[in-house]
Amino acid sequence: MDKNCKKYSLYLNVLKEELVPALGCTEPIAIALASAKAREVLGEFPDKIIAACSGNIIKNVKGVIVPTTGDMRGIETCAILGAVGGNAQKQLEVLADIQPEHIEKTKKLLETDICTVEIIQGPAKLNLVITAKKGLDYAQVEIKDKHTNIVRIEKNGKIIFSKNSESAALSGEESDRSEMNIEEIYEFANTVDINDVKHILDTQIEYNTRIAEEGLKNDYGANVGSTLIKYYGNDIRTIARAYPAAGSDARMSGCILPVVINSGSGNQGMTVSLPIIKYAQYLGASEEKLYRALVISNLMAIHQKTSIGSLSAYCGAVSAACGSGVGIAYLHDADLDIIDKTIVNTLANVSGIVCDGAKPSCAAKIASSVDAALLGYNMAVNGQTFGSGEGLVKDSVEETIKSIGRLGREGMKQTDTEILEIMVE
Repeated sequence: MDKNCKKYSLYLNVLKEELVPALGCTEPIAIALASAKAREVLGEFPDKIIAACSGNIIKNVKGVIVPTTGDMRGIETCAILGAVGGNAQKQLEVLADIQPEHIEKTKKLLETDICTVEIIQGPAKLNLVITAKKGLDYAQVEIKDKHTNIVRIEKNGKIIFSKNSESAALSGEESDRSEMNIEEIYEFANTVDINDVKHILDTQIEYNTRIAEEGLKNDYGANVGSTLIKYYGNDIRTIARAYPAAGSDARMSGCILPVVINSGSGNQGMTVSLPIIKYAQYLGASEEKLYRALVISNLMAIHQKTSIGSLSAYCGAVSAACGSGVGIAYLHDADLDIIDKTIVNTLANVSGIVCDGAKPSCAAKIASSVDAALLGYNMAVNGQTFGSGEGLVKDSVEETIKSIGRLGREGMKQTDTEILEIMVE
């Protein structure tokens, strides 16, 4: 792919937009970010905070520990802590500067009625509005569709900033993901100038490996990663599942180490990268081969997730693991046919895993999804693939991805509603 062509810029920009550092689960962090920004706009500490959130935000905040807090959970914690000590300039690392005194102040404020929570009814899966009040003054910040996508800032009835989130891609703020396809992703991975992606991928390798090792060494969540190694051994297939699971163990249970995300999710960022990093070490692959495998893995996951959306009842670990399967195939010098079959085999197997919020069991879903991706690749190498008409499998890999996207985006709407109602009963 020519470096000066439009498609080269598209795929490079998608990587730059998606592969960014985040501290903690991205939904709680988005609340803290909006709250920190609202406090900044208000100009003083509020005496009242209203956190209005869409159902999927509530679902993904309910069971996860807010980073830096040790063991604190909930929307109120995120909103208050963001206002107390958050730095909105740091985006998804908004809580990086939190100190013990901020935690203590947050705990005291949680005992008051400073923060109330409301549910936003509407089609947007990722939507939150933080209102910070002080006397008769107020500031309001709205985030929509993407975790850092502030679409409106208002103070005392005056709109300070506003944009249409749906037109972000058309306005050049975000690349048009609808133009992505597997054949071009494969070509881009083969031809990209490594210097263009090296810094992004070096950060992904460093951050995600570090948190996985932390999860394996210490007691986090349900310890899925270390349990896999304890009972299944130290072979590469187990390591490929254990590392992203251990990273999730740590991240879902309050570890303060950042990760590099994919498709707005740290769990997906670890799933799409760590199995490839470990396989590259096992195979003795060159640094360049590792980078190219990570390029194809990250972009394949983003391509699949684009038609589903940032949040839904569809578990994003599946699309991320599917990307990992492709990256592992690439490390083994697989051609495009094997890569296509790996994707189809993986999606035909585990595309029914549901997202019931961010919490420790995400680590187990990651392990299961990576296992399915490895099976999918091995089946492809063995000349076997699920055929068109078998369930959601279509005539081509692109059509299969579209059918899975429709399942996650449209078919699981009612599932999403039921999951939320069950969780908040």
